[in-house]
Amino acid sequence: MAKYYCILFDADNTLLDFDAAENKALAETLVEYGIEPDAGTVQTYRDINSELWRQLEKGQIRRDKLMGERFTRFLKAIDAAGDGAEMNRCYLDHLSSHPDLMTPNVPDVLGELSEVATLAIVTNGFEKVQSRRVAESGIGAYLEDVFVSEKLDSEKPSRRIFDSALRALGVENREHVLVVGDSLTSDIQGGVNAGLDTCWFNPGHAENPGKVSPTYEIASLEELYPLVMEPEELANLGLKHRRHQL
Repeated sequence: MAKYYCILFDADNTLLDFDAAENKALAETLVEYGIEPDAGTVQTYRDINSELWRQLEKGQIRRDKLMGERFTRFLKAIDAAGDGAEMNRCYLDHLSSHPDLMTPNVPDVLGELSEVATLAIVTNGFEKVQSRRVAESGIGAYLEDVFVSEKLDSEKPSRRIFDSALRALGVENREHVLVVGDSLTSDIQGGVNAGLDTCWFNPGHAENPGKVSPTYEIASLEELYPLVMEPEELANLGLKHRRHQL
């Protein structure tokens, strides 16, 4: 039996490549509004958006305020005319159409893990965007469910969103649940708040400032295999891979 029989994955920059999707969606939105998507303009938006998401994680603003504010502030910062709320809706439509994966082997890894554990996504974001990206990426076939903060009215790092996910999945023993994500402040802190083991997905080998300590740290999703699987399961996995190479 697996060491962890439930794995709660983050979506963005863990399974799905949010940076790639954001680049495409933002460029498409800016062009649609007659704004040149040069590096400085894009960075201005990202700075504003990142600050608002930090405030949301800290409970300092509400989700609807973030949606209404980010492009309004952006347009003001670059001295451009437009309706920020309408621009935000346009951006979300474009974002939902980009289901980029972090790496091409993400479905393979989830397929292996789904044989020994229940997999689900717990993600901050907007329901129509995240659900569509998961579905069109092809990874939904390996997931029991996708839990989005907008629908559950709770953002990571609050334990409420994890509590809601575990109730829906029928999981009671938290000792066998692992949270996997790239954000220390959102995913890892959220898992800690919920009393769950955590795994920091850190492919870029970023330095941990030490404010929160994950149970594990990995640079590739394949490194989950020895964390999740028992020795005999790992042996079978290795045998299967060797057969594929013959």
